Amino acid sequence: MAGAGEPNLTVANSATETSPPYDRFQDLKTFDESKAGVKGLVDAGIEKIPRIFVRPTDELAGDYPISDTHLSIPVIDIGFDSNRRCTIVDGVRRASETLGFFQVVNHGMRRSVLEEMLRAARGFNEQNKEVKMGFYSRELERRVKFGSNFDLYQSRSANWRDTLFCAMGPDPLDPQELPEVCRDITMEYSKQIKQLGTTLFELLSEALGLKSDHLIGLDCAKGHAILTNYYPACPEPELTMGTSKHSDPDFLTILLQDDIGGLQVLHQNQWVNVPPVPGALVVNIGDLLQLISNDRFRSVEHRALANHVGPRVSVACFFTPHLYPSTRMYGPVKDLLSEDNPPVYRETTVKDFIAYYDSKGLDGNSALTYFKL
Repeated sequence: MAGAGEPNLTVANSATETSPPYDRFQDLKTFDESKAGVKGLVDAGIEKIPRIFVRPTDELAGDYPISDTHLSIPVIDIGFDSNRRCTIVDGVRRASETLGFFQVVNHGMRRSVLEEMLRAARGFNEQNKEVKMGFYSRELERRVKFGSNFDLYQSRSANWRDTLFCAMGPDPLDPQELPEVCRDITMEYSKQIKQLGTTLFELLSEALGLKSDHLIGLDCAKGHAILTNYYPACPEPELTMGTSKHSDPDFLTILLQDDIGGLQVLHQNQWVNVPPVPGALVVNIGDLLQLISNDRFRSVEHRALANHVGPRVSVACFFTPHLYPSTRMYGPVKDLLSEDNPPVYRETTVKDFIAYYDSKGLDGNSALTYFKL
């Protein structure tokens, strides 16, 4: 049932032979115009998920199995020690070439900052809904916006997730644009995560056999966006997803997850869990880094489950000059090419890559295919 002022959406399994044809677009529009997100549905006391969130039967039937092996995502200690530099670079190389994912510890970010960032993400979503609604937007160029499902009208099923998007660079963001409840910690988190990103790009450059400043010289660390994701407890998690299968349209992603878990990585046609490690941050290669590394590094598909337990909160930092009007062309790094290793991709701008990615939405297909030669 929906409370006063809440979206009254068609729920799964409610149609009968005498019902009028299902108007999916109208249900999407009703949900969108409520500006209350998924949390609004939960607050309304629903017991079944609305039909717009239910995954198609063919998608459910064709899903990959969850791995029953003990494959684990590598945890790499990147604490500065010149004697261990080669070991760290080698660990980063192996993880980037095979799994596309690893976790880092001793990364220089204070545990108190991580914990406060998660609290602030929860606080934003659990404050008075009228305050949140003031940030609700689907404007592409808006630097700070709250929303649910950027691809709401393109996807086959909506995800059980609300997101606050903040473009923190390359142009400095005026702190006053950020919601008050998470303003100070988001600015501090942004500053520290940018430093960590620089360190990781140096390690990744060396892992490719390049000088440590090579990827930074390509502006890979020039801009970043912080996305706080809020996954409310779901009454029917087996029917929907927190985040559908996708790879990231950036150079690199650094993810802070809480202790609930739910992140899974696709490896050898099986879903592998990425369990939370206290104090660790999850790092994954983005599509643009796979492109410029000419497939040396892998941007791997991943997803987040919906869960009976919640809310689950995560904070993702995407390293990409997303809204920056750069005309720089990105293609495979020439130093990595040879007669035996010709370019796999054509050149593109970040803007064109993002535009293509956004236009297709999280449809389960890699955007990289479109840019192959």
